[in-house]
Amino acid sequence: MKLEQEELDSIIRGCKNRDRQSQQKVYEMFYGKMLPLCNRYAKNADEAKDILQNGFIKVFEKIDKYDFTGSFGGWVRRLIVNTAIDHYRKHKKEFLIEDQARIEDEDKWYEDEPASKYEGIGYEDIQEAIRQLSPAYRMVFNLYILEGHSHQEIADILGVSVGTSKSNLAKAKANVKKILTKKLKK
Repeated sequence: MKLEQEELDSIIRGCKNRDRQSQQKVYEMFYGKMLPLCNRYAKNADEAKDILQNGFIKVFEKIDKYDFTGSFGGWVRRLIVNTAIDHYRKHKKEFLIEDQARIEDEDKWYEDEPASKYEGIGYEDIQEAIRQLSPAYRMVFNLYILEGHSHQEIADILGVSVGTSKSNLAKAKANVKKILTKKLKK
């Protein structure tokens, strides 16, 4: 649904006035775009929907801070990503326990393979492989590969060292390869 800028601005002003119909329009406009984003950060569809729901709550709570400069879609996206990061931080201790259980098995595998070996792998396969990563690996992978953050920025965002960010990214890449290789063998 392509909107003219004037119509979008009117909807945003409605949201600033807490108009439910305007909020519903924003929700409908961005739900389909933001759910795949949340899926990249979540371990399953239910967690992705929870992150998205919390993200929309933040959008409507912080809508007064949007000043009509820059892309509204980009502003919404940033809030949703930050919600996913906050979700990770909130559950970090639980995730660390889960990560420890996986580390031994994950550290045993890594090999370079030609990219052509992965022909026939689709977007859904890659998304599912990312979802299977441990929460710490998935978070670093998304922030570095998909969001374009540096390791220093990731370290600051997640409260880890730059070395941990680099290590987690290398292990995440190796594990994605491992998952995709297993998929190809089926």
